[in-house]
Parts: sequence; C-alpha cells; structure tokens
Amino acid sequence: MAGMSNYAMRMARLSAQIFGQVVRPTDSKSMKVVKLFQEPPLAKKKEVYDWYPQHKIYYAMTQKLRFMGLFRDEYEDFKDEMKRLRKLRGKGKPKKGEGKRATKKK
Repeated sequence: MAGMSNYAMRMARLSAQIFGQVVRPTDSKSMKVVKLFQEPPLAKKKEVYDWYPQHKIYYAMTQKLRFMGLFRDEYEDFKDEMKRLRKLRGKGKPKKGEGKRATKKK
C-alpha cells in the first residue's frame, strides 16, 4: 500500500473490516491461519455432530413396535422374563407400608 494517501489507506482498512477481509497486508503463512479461522469449527459441522445415530429415537420406535408385536427384541424379552421370575420368588419390592420397618414389633 505504499504510495497511497493516509485517507486512502484508512478507507481500504475500513472497507476490509466491513467486508470481512484481512485488514492489514499479511504474508502467505499468516493467510493460512486466517483461512483456518474463517472455516466453521468442527463441532458446528453436520457430519461431525450428526455422526452417531439418534439412539433415543430408535429405542422409542423399537419399544412401540415391540408393544404392537411387530418387533422382537430378545434381550428385552429376557429382561421381562427375569423380572417375572423374581416376582414369582418374592424378590420384588414390597408394597407401601409392608416393608421391614412396618413389620417390626414395638
């Protein structure tokens, strides 16, 4: 920018600031850094934050389909069966007012 008047230099800087360009003249190494900072951060890129499937939605869908009888989840069936067997053996939670403390004699 040698040979430019003071006013012209100030107007060029102002124009660069307004339009999001580099205000002061820089070398190629510094321009590489500027380019890196102009890109959106990795966390904001869709391919990064949308990498894993939405497990909550898939779980809710499979639970609804399982309830309707359209989906078979062997692990959930196993858990239900274990819960049922524990209940048969009397291992479930006691009802309100029938716990250890309520059955104690005074």
